[in-house]
Amino acid sequence: MGTILGSATTEINAPIADVYRVAADVENSPKWQPELKEVEVLERDADGKQVLVRTVADLKVRALSSNLRFTYSEPTALSWVQESGDLSAVAGSWAFEDLGDGRTRATYELSVELGRMLGLVIRGPLVDLAREALAGSMPGKLKGAVEGEQS
Repeated sequence: MGTILGSATTEINAPIADVYRVAADVENSPKWQPELKEVEVLERDADGKQVLVRTVADLKVRALSSNLRFTYSEPTALSWVQESGDLSAVAGSWAFEDLGDGRTRATYELSVELGRMLGLVIRGPLVDLAREALAGSMPGKLKGAVEGEQS
């Protein structure tokens, strides 16, 4: 089975609370993550946070559905794990660090276990392309969404 591991970091010219707010708004993440074709909140906690979310992502090879369980540590982190879906396993996180002067360091980490069938299709150079699409580009997308919202 193929595993894709990725991590990427960027600095965002916005306060940590603003960065966290955009990243934690999973329901509206297709606005800045174009590969997400559908997001449906299946469960919210008592505070209204989106804790179980069904996503459908278009990875060009095929569309993949996942039910993701989210955990929030406002304003410094959020994480998720797949409860069910087309992939064997998914786990990811955002970590945010207040750099002062209205700047935030955002670090994205993702681990995807493709499973037998996708592992046969996505291998070799395609693994690097998938890693960049799934993990490497995320901090830049979040930066664009947050900084664009402030202009």
